[in-house]
Amino acid sequence: MTESRQGPLWLLRILSAIILAATGGIHLFLIFDGVGGLLGTLFVLNAIAAFVLAVGMLVLHGTWLRVATVLSLLFLIASLVALLLALTVGLFGITEVWSFTLVPETVVIEALGIVVLAVTSGVAIRRGARVA
Repeated sequence: MTESRQGPLWLLRILSAIILAATGGIHLFLIFDGVGGLLGTLFVLNAIAAFVLAVGMLVLHGTWLRVATVLSLLFLIASLVALLLALTVGLFGITEVWSFTLVPETVVIEALGIVVLAVTSGVAIRRGARVA
């Protein structure tokens, strides 16, 4: 494909990587802010996954890029659903409150990320289908 046709996909990939890195950064910050126990362990795993997926959004191509976009979308959906469950009915015995550190910001970033990654996944899959 020509560089001009790659432009929108590259922009979406960069935005997706930024949002994934922001999500990982929030969870990493919360670990250093004192969140421990089971929640701390889950936050470490979340941060690692977010950073790995962010790098994948920037370096992968072809089928692997399409896999990474879909996995990133599912990751953010799962992360947001876990937070919303913790805010409402609890998750693994963990209940969260809206006023806890970075909760509103996390909801906004992850919701925005879901939209961006849904578009990125759609574009990447359509481009792959046209090439194949």
